[in-house]
Amino acid sequence: MSPELLSGLGKAGGAAALAFAAVGSALGTGAAGMAAIGGWKKCYAQNKAAPFQLLVFIGAPLTQTIYGMILMRNIVGKCALAGYLAADVVQKAKQAAVAAGAAASRWLDYLPAEASVKAAAWLEALANWPVMLMAGLIGGIAMGASAWMQGKAGASGSDALAETGQGFANYLLTLGVIETVALFVMVFIGQAIR
Repeated sequence: MSPELLSGLGKAGGAAALAFAAVGSALGTGAAGMAAIGGWKKCYAQNKAAPFQLLVFIGAPLTQTIYGMILMRNIVGKCALAGYLAADVVQKAKQAAVAAGAAASRWLDYLPAEASVKAAAWLEALANWPVMLMAGLIGGIAMGASAWMQGKAGASGSDALAETGQGFANYLLTLGVIETVALFVMVFIGQAIR
């Protein structure tokens, strides 16, 4: 397979990390948002003050999308040629390949010696494309599940706070524990692909 294809397959893992984390965030914010709207409706129906804090429960699952983006950037950085070689070095190697009568796609054979070491590091990283792809898939799904469950817990917290007006700190701590799962995934999968 060509280096470009290997790079693309590895980068697909980064895209999966962001996409699955974002799906979980959408499901989580949706669940918490629906419950908050119902809680506010109950408060208005009973002529009680509607707790503004319910917005915290709605927004909490959004952070997993950020964690997915961080993991994506980590994965894409490992697979991107720009992280190893400057664009002008690659362009000169392509020009040298064409000048020598070879195809521009053979540019790796025409790199200067010092750039060849960096290119070898890039090719070594690309050889791990299955790891990058799976890290993105598994990491994104785990972060997305954390966001979804955090939203469901936020929905329960919204209902309880709207009804009783008490327990906000306890509900928030519960969301924090669920959030920790996504943080662990981001950090430890990031360590696994180094």
